[in-house]
Amino acid sequence: MSNEFTNCVDVPAWCPGCGNFPIRETLIEALDELKLQPHRVLMCSGIGQAAKMPHYVRVNGFNGLHGRALPVALGSRVANPNLTCIVESGDGDTYGEGGNHFLHNIRRNPNLAHFVHNNQVYGLTKGQASPTSDLGMKTGVQTRGVQSHPLNPLALALAAGAGFVARGFSGEGDHLKELMKAAIEYRGYALVDILQPCVTFNRINTFGWYRERVREIPADHDPTDLAAARALAEKWGDEIPIGVLYRFERDTFEDSLPGKAGDSSVLGAGPDPNLEHLQDAFRV
Repeated sequence: MSNEFTNCVDVPAWCPGCGNFPIRETLIEALDELKLQPHRVLMCSGIGQAAKMPHYVRVNGFNGLHGRALPVALGSRVANPNLTCIVESGDGDTYGEGGNHFLHNIRRNPNLAHFVHNNQVYGLTKGQASPTSDLGMKTGVQTRGVQSHPLNPLALALAAGAGFVARGFSGEGDHLKELMKAAIEYRGYALVDILQPCVTFNRINTFGWYRERVREIPADHDPTDLAAARALAEKWGDEIPIGVLYRFERDTFEDSLPGKAGDSSVLGAGPDPNLEHLQDAFRV
């Protein structure tokens, strides 16, 4: 694999066999096939193994605080709506620390693609349970097993009003690539929850475990049917649907901004682009 999105880092700092490797390869292929230009792509992330992705793809990158990638991405979209903005995060980063931003960015509907690497543990901090860990799963911290019921991110996103909700599997690269491309091209907030085995700390939800269970959503599924999407979101266990569960379009956050009519940023929307007078209030 080599194209203009491949950078000089030969060996990313992930465990051998980590599900992040195929996600990186798939993402680079998706960006290339969409014929995007690296300098026009921004990748925002928080903290975690998934959040290292901007280090290993040749695009603009911003690492923020744990769970705080979405506010940075939203601000970037406002400042420069010409950027293709992608958020890379993990299940703990988004559904745990970043849960508040997750919900309210669905409400705002900014035009960005959000790829959540869901390995059902906190892989960076030695494998404690995450919001999506299965009930009863034992870890080095939850020695008696997880006692809280797992969060269902797809059902939550649908209930909150997300317009693009999908699930992929890092072991199905071609299928995941098409989901990524669709999410990037979608006009609005697009969530792709990616099942990504952690080979070090999660010995339950392995590549083999997923291969026995993931099933592509049938071609006759109507992605505009919210009730059908909710039924698919509730499936977990012997059968796990992957694909686009739901898709519809509504006005984006950027549509409500005064600079939408052609200005490159909202700062250029006012009658006076000289903002020096605003600094007077902060001068001592």
